[in-house]
Amino acid sequence: MADHARTIQIFEVSTLYGAATLAAALDAGQFGPRGDSRRVLLVSNNATIPETAADLRDMAGWRGIAARFDTVLDWNDTIRPHHPSDWGPSDRDAPVWERMLRRFWDLGDGRVELIVESVHAKPAAALAVIFADADVHVYADGLMSYGPTRDRLPGDTAIRVQRLLHLDLVPGLRPLLLAEHGVPSEVVPDDAFRAVLDEISAESGPTGEEAPARVAVILGQYLAALEILTPREEEALHERMLRGAAAAGFRAVVFKPHPTAPAHYSKVLEKAAADAGVRLTVLDTPMLAETVFERYRPGLVVGCFSTAMFTASAYYKVPIARVGTGLLLERIAPYQNSNRVPLTIVDALVPDLERKAAGEVVTDRADAAERVGPLVRTVGYCMQGKLNPGLRPEAEAWLDAHLNEETWRYFKRARLTALALPGGFGSALTRQLPGSGAALRIARRVRKATLRENKNGKAKR
Repeated sequence: MADHARTIQIFEVSTLYGAATLAAALDAGQFGPRGDSRRVLLVSNNATIPETAADLRDMAGWRGIAARFDTVLDWNDTIRPHHPSDWGPSDRDAPVWERMLRRFWDLGDGRVELIVESVHAKPAAALAVIFADADVHVYADGLMSYGPTRDRLPGDTAIRVQRLLHLDLVPGLRPLLLAEHGVPSEVVPDDAFRAVLDEISAESGPTGEEAPARVAVILGQYLAALEILTPREEEALHERMLRGAAAAGFRAVVFKPHPTAPAHYSKVLEKAAADAGVRLTVLDTPMLAETVFERYRPGLVVGCFSTAMFTASAYYKVPIARVGTGLLLERIAPYQNSNRVPLTIVDALVPDLERKAAGEVVTDRADAAERVGPLVRTVGYCMQGKLNPGLRPEAEAWLDAHLNEETWRYFKRARLTALALPGGFGSALTRQLPGSGAALRIARRVRKATLRENKNGKAKR
């Protein structure tokens, strides 16, 4: 039966990595003593087809995570047949849903706190509407925390957000997520998170085979699912990673595919490994990438822009290298895509395996945040300028000082033009004119006239 006097803390989670982040925050006392509240873990499977995706509760390490909570509930079962990424109640129906969930989940009538990921997106947004009086705490489980909020939050949700908890993946770099609302950020302690990772690895058991002395780990991301690459292009990207690891002297490679990646990705990589004379191990058991790092103790981790690259560097001190970020920076769309900041951070800080020495421990660099911070804030302003107008002066100054052939890959001329920023067409003119709409109209006329003159000039010649 529900304890009506205690606060009910509902922790919404969709990944084991996110669950590990919450477990570390709980262990570090960031949600108070356990006896002060009733802790409910609400699991959501947000895969496109949840029935065909690996269940979070079947992954190695889940039992230890779940033991920290009083109750584990299933959001998919609660709202079936609706999909968690699509469904949310209307404002008119929200009070009915709150009464129903309090009864169905045996919550009683105590005060509710929500601890959610991606508060601007469902299912977190749906929970914020249902429990309209609840304080909201947001946790970010990856590099996306350093990027701007994707969508404007409703005012009645924004005023309830108390803090953003995040991992210190780039030490000293402050998140842009929710910064427009003045939400304070709070770091989940490194030692607490590493302890949870070790606990998960211990629960996963032995490998069943002896790890080679020098092994490289390749991280798959299934970028085709995001429609950034075609399946064939992603296969080619994995092959480049394997060849790069082989060229760096690794004769054994472990491939950690994305949980939703098709099986034939592994088959293509097996042929490439045979051609390169490399021993390939493909992991088909769902587990955290961090468990792979603990199990194989790799000499190198290779990826595109996976957050796991930075956990390898920050928590396991493993050298890391990137492959393919240049292509992704060209392809990723729209410019506001939330993956742009993780991609930018990796491209700016991590060595290119095909061009430089194989990896370094990026997070040991004392100047990592200093090096990448101004770039991230400039890209963040270009992504969400209306939400972060205070970043404009720094963005203008950075572009004036640093925009060149090497840094152009982080920007699009159309985007800079739309924002009347340095590097955009007619940016010097548009910045002097009042009203962005009038400025852009004049800039477009000037551009058309210039193109027409150039065309006529070529015709006469």
